[in-house]
Amino acid sequence: MDLLESLRKYSEANASKKKDEATAKEEEMALFTKYYTEWKGPDKKKGESYKAIPKFYFKLPSEEETLAQKLREESRAVFLQRRSRELLDNDELQGLWFLLDKHHTPPLVGEEQMINYEDFLKVAQQAGSKCKPFFTASVFAKLLQTDPYGRISIMQFFNYVMRKVWLHQTRIGLSLYDVAGQGFLKESDLENYILELIPTLPQLDGLEKSFYSFYVCTAVRKFFFFLDPLRTGKVKIQDILACSFLDDLLELRDEDLPKDVQESNWFSAPSALRVYGQYLNLDKDHNGMLSKEELARYGTGTLTDVFLDRVFQECLTYDGEMDYKTYLDFVLALENRKEPQSLQYLFRLLDVQNRGYLNVFALNFFFRAIQEQMKVHGQEPVSFEDVKDEIFDMVKPADPLKITLQDLIISGQGDTVVSILIDLNGFWTYENREVLVADTSDGEAEV
Repeated sequence: MDLLESLRKYSEANASKKKDEATAKEEEMALFTKYYTEWKGPDKKKGESYKAIPKFYFKLPSEEETLAQKLREESRAVFLQRRSRELLDNDELQGLWFLLDKHHTPPLVGEEQMINYEDFLKVAQQAGSKCKPFFTASVFAKLLQTDPYGRISIMQFFNYVMRKVWLHQTRIGLSLYDVAGQGFLKESDLENYILELIPTLPQLDGLEKSFYSFYVCTAVRKFFFFLDPLRTGKVKIQDILACSFLDDLLELRDEDLPKDVQESNWFSAPSALRVYGQYLNLDKDHNGMLSKEELARYGTGTLTDVFLDRVFQECLTYDGEMDYKTYLDFVLALENRKEPQSLQYLFRLLDVQNRGYLNVFALNFFFRAIQEQMKVHGQEPVSFEDVKDEIFDMVKPADPLKITLQDLIISGQGDTVVSILIDLNGFWTYENREVLVADTSDGEAEV
């Protein structure tokens, strides 16, 4: 008997009976369950219960389940090895390039070879199964631009393939350090990855092994400062791949990297030695930590005492002194003041009342220290009212009396506002911006 027909007859038979709602529902459910488990349609599989569905969720083994943990680690390693074998190796990439070169579609555009969709499909048939995911209509359309013959650049396509292969290789490489297997790396995981990466980077050949731990700490802090602003202690592998930091790190494979590029690359040996050297120079008592008085000499030595007090109130310290890791966060925030993560770090320090916004009181609290410094240097203090109005004009907050972190980020003036409030040199630069621009213009004209 059909399931629906059985239920209909039951419903009609009980229509005249007066039963309370709870009893009726109980009987209906019992009958439904009976008919459902017994019912067999044309397809025998329809009669199988939900228990026949294979298990698809397995909870992570606990720390006590040593064998289960080992099994999981081994199975992940085997899976990642299999995925690695599915990627194009150097010989296969070279073979792909020869095929593309052989099937290019004339005419040339300058010296650049192009290929139309028909020839694109011919290459796909000969390139092998590993290349199949790259030879799709969507990839072709993505790379198609303004060529009058409807072709794409062979070089652009090949670079696209190379980039995809590199991303997959890097993801697999990072995943090997993901102990939990959840798509995140903890600080220790990323430290291990970078430590083992050092010998493969020619630009780091000159580093003493005794400096490796400091280099690794310096490199890892940039990832965590920008990718883990909420300080959860882990970063997504996906976020590591999406940002440019890994590109900068792997740029050190280039043996002929120009000096100016090295100096601007946070991960280069000169940059890491610069940051660590500054830390050692500030540490006058050579105890490996920085006191507030020692940190006050940072940069041009014009950070206000009020701001430094807030740094030591809000940031992690040990017996009132700052270690190298906390110092790195401080440096990254001040050297990248335009970035949202840096503004978040600095905003927390400026928000003395912990209200989630800066009001006139907070602005005045910090600017008074700037006024005091101006007096010490024999300068006429600037009126706070004037500065306050300029700050609100720059930021244009949603609430005319409150400046939120979001207001600072959206305005694009957050770095300027912060500099005005915490650093005499930053305030002086802002006050004399027109003179500085004029001097720069005159210098360029003379050249």
